[in-house]
Amino acid sequence: MKTKRTKANDGTAGRRRNRLIAVASGMAAAGALIAPATAAAEAPSPHTFTASQLGSASDAVRAADVAGTAWHVDKKSDKVVVAVDSRVSRADIARIRHSAGKNAGAVEIEHVKGTFKKYLSGGDAVYSGSYRCSLGFNVRRGSTYYFLTAGHCTEGGGNWYTNSSHSTLIGPTAGSSFPGNDYGIVRYSNTSISHPGTVGGQDITSAGTPSVGQTVTRRGSTTGTHSGRVTGLNATVNYGGGDIVYGLIRTTVCAEPGDSGGPLYRGSTALGLTSGGSGNCSSGGTTFFQPVTEALNAYGVNVY
Repeated sequence: MKTKRTKANDGTAGRRRNRLIAVASGMAAAGALIAPATAAAEAPSPHTFTASQLGSASDAVRAADVAGTAWHVDKKSDKVVVAVDSRVSRADIARIRHSAGKNAGAVEIEHVKGTFKKYLSGGDAVYSGSYRCSLGFNVRRGSTYYFLTAGHCTEGGGNWYTNSSHSTLIGPTAGSSFPGNDYGIVRYSNTSISHPGTVGGQDITSAGTPSVGQTVTRRGSTTGTHSGRVTGLNATVNYGGGDIVYGLIRTTVCAEPGDSGGPLYRGSTALGLTSGGSGNCSSGGTTFFQPVTEALNAYGVNVY
């Protein structure tokens, strides 16, 4: 990793534009999204449970530690709905109910098809070397799949992983452009990793250019999802050390280190990749984004 990624902040740090790269592995793990599935639920009990009882039942499901389960409190039914995939046996379900004890009646089992898997979508954490960035958009060229992220994340090349321990490989850097631009591309070489064309739960179906005044949304592995307005287009940012980037989207959307490379979007339309900015998500700030259409055209790939 180049020295400029690990510079300590000096007294002017609060006034400088910062590239939003996290130089500390382990700050966040790749998110696990649960694919929706139809299911046949067990008949609900007429008993009404208190918030405290539901909380205890939810804790009990976690304590049972059964792989292939996902649960949430359904306020409408006053139940802890536990979705169980095809791996979960009757004995596993019995263990869940036993763990719930006197609150077992608050547990509603829902059977789903298939198995739950970790998915890597826009905004999830990705790791390379000793730092963490965020996945921008999953893209493809023919039958080959990639993801886009910030160029100041990929400029060192190398492999990318879903976790800070580097035990689950995603694939190698396939291209990088920084400074001048701020985009890079990584190829999926691990066929066991799903790569849906989504940002969190939002399906991305097209790419475009925003207009000044539009409300837009950003997602990143440090601060999650935030919205703001586009305040300028074709902005140039000098990050120092010779790192100057041109043609950026300027917004009021907050961001912090580790959010680098994450997606900017409006509804189902991809707009940009998080480059850098000032401020944070407590006090607000200004954040800049690399237009995604430029990266798509450069690498000949498409969102899906």
